[in-house]
Amino acid sequence: MSALDELKSLAGTVGNPLLEEWKKSGRRVVGFMCLYIPEEIIYAAGMMSYRLRAPGCTDTGASDVYLSHLNCSFARSCLQLALDGTYDFLDGLVLTDSCDHVRRLYDILREAGEKRFLHFISVPHKVSQQSIDFYREDLQTFRETLMRAFDVDISDDSLRDAIDIYNETRDLLRDLYELRRAEHPPLTGAEAMSAVLPATMIPRDRYNALLRRLLEELKGREIGGDYKARLVVAGGGGCDDPAYFETMEELGGLVVADTLCLSGRYFWEPVQRTEDPLLGLASSYLKRPSCGKMADQVADRVDFIRSMVADFNADGVVYHRLRYCDLWAGQLLYVKDQMNKSGIPMLELEREYALGATGQLRTRIQAFLERLEG
Repeated sequence: MSALDELKSLAGTVGNPLLEEWKKSGRRVVGFMCLYIPEEIIYAAGMMSYRLRAPGCTDTGASDVYLSHLNCSFARSCLQLALDGTYDFLDGLVLTDSCDHVRRLYDILREAGEKRFLHFISVPHKVSQQSIDFYREDLQTFRETLMRAFDVDISDDSLRDAIDIYNETRDLLRDLYELRRAEHPPLTGAEAMSAVLPATMIPRDRYNALLRRLLEELKGREIGGDYKARLVVAGGGGCDDPAYFETMEELGGLVVADTLCLSGRYFWEPVQRTEDPLLGLASSYLKRPSCGKMADQVADRVDFIRSMVADFNADGVVYHRLRYCDLWAGQLLYVKDQMNKSGIPMLELEREYALGATGQLRTRIQAFLERLEG
């Protein structure tokens, strides 16, 4: 099996053979939900980090007891899998206040009698030296709590080694995205997303090896067919289904870059190697391309979208958000205004987490592509 095919087979699943192999060897897996939770700390403890997703979840009956239909379907779907036993392979969960919907999952699991390791990290909503220092102290608390709960040691040296290994992942993924600048890239947007998603589903050394193989295999490859427009997909979380990009690309669009938390923003900036590794993690994680929760960085997020459009020679932006997502909906008018002032066409798409029927979605995308082509 090629590296790309192997990555594709992993992207649409919850479990996988490499994860099962890890568990059978007696090693632990800790789940998390937000890119502001440093996986390096979990790795330095000799454990595997696993990002919570819910591919294929169509029934949220158990989670609907706790969350209403006005909560985003991504949070409800992840809670569903936590309650129905799908995530039973996890030895612990680490959550944060990435948004009010995700914030409540911690409370619900705690009140529902969650027996596994359960920890909450408070991520500041602004970036300053004071907030970096606060975040660093919270990461130290997480480190100490993890060591006590699992009787492991997390030394500064092991954290520095973890930072090096995760920075290798970031470098490899940046190399992969650089290939998409070409007029005829070697892979589609859906394939690129499939390559990123397994990052937190399998052991890190195996993932880095797969990426190196993939980069070798892509040499000399070009995707076939013509396309009407090159697209950047911007927005927030809950966009972790390659079929979403496939829908755009079946209609003649080509997704060449994104600013999503489950793909582009996940790896864009490396962690600085410093004498105090926790301070390096705190500073680098807070200063990466920001989430919608960062109240003082809306203009920076718009600048990041503009830079992606320019760097990848895109013709337009598709702004993605989940229904009832307050963070990414709240800044929409500002983003639209700034894109208009920059002369960048933008299409806003709102959807539920599970892709479902795509008729209306396809109609809107097709109209946007025809506008760009014209």
